[in-house]
Amino acid sequence: MRDRNDGGLPFRKMHGLGNDFVVLDVRAHPAEITPALARALADRNRGVGFDQLAVVSDGAGDAHLTFYNADGSTSAACGNATRCIAHHLMERSGKTRLELTTDRGTLIAEDAGGGLTSVNMGQPQLDWADIPLAEEIDTLELPIEGEPTATGMGNPHCTFFVDDAEAVPLESFGPRYEHHPLYPERTNVQVAQIVAPDHIRMRVWERGVGVTLASGSSSCATAVAAARRGLTGRSVRIDLDGGTLNVDWRGDGVWMTGPTTHVFDGVLTPEFLDSVQ
Repeated sequence: MRDRNDGGLPFRKMHGLGNDFVVLDVRAHPAEITPALARALADRNRGVGFDQLAVVSDGAGDAHLTFYNADGSTSAACGNATRCIAHHLMERSGKTRLELTTDRGTLIAEDAGGGLTSVNMGQPQLDWADIPLAEEIDTLELPIEGEPTATGMGNPHCTFFVDDAEAVPLESFGPRYEHHPLYPERTNVQVAQIVAPDHIRMRVWERGVGVTLASGSSSCATAVAAARRGLTGRSVRIDLDGGTLNVDWRGDGVWMTGPTTHVFDGVLTPEFLDSVQ
């Protein structure tokens, strides 16, 4: 990020497979981050535009990450943003392994070589109360048309296994289930097509955002759901609208690996910041 020299607030624009983020490092440039600022920044016409806002602050490990959705709500986890920030921090520090604290817990990120970054998103939440769901229920096959699987990855997920992921009209399908009564905190919605025992085609609707080209936590949740249902093994390739992630559900958690891209740096002007106070 450029030095703040005009009273503005520096930011970094990044994406993982088209899942795009604005990153604010408040360690170097202290600022009050509010839901109103997140919503204004998310506006692709009047702001910068993003799927999630990621705020980097001091933490018990190498840094603490806080995530906002485009509607100003918060999320405890954002896998692709975590990988993007980890790649940047490793490049800057020369480290190949980081400990990043989040509201999800402490996540380990590693340089996987070849321009790829891995993050351990932790163990999945499989009990109804932890996801959370509104009532005690079997999370493997919910009593919803299509019998989706519920999974928590620090945020709630609802995964539908379908014959053809391309044929599902996500723009209408996603919001219908994001607000389902079984999910008191709303949910991310995935439609997943099993291509092979180690290969999934998946598309995603993110709560508070809409259709996104990729989602790391959704990819992890889908891999876990497919393995639990015996549709795949625990290590899978997931093809999303924006590219491919590799997910490996190991004994120590769900590891996700993929590329990251730094698009540009910029500075939010005092005029813009004053307009959202």
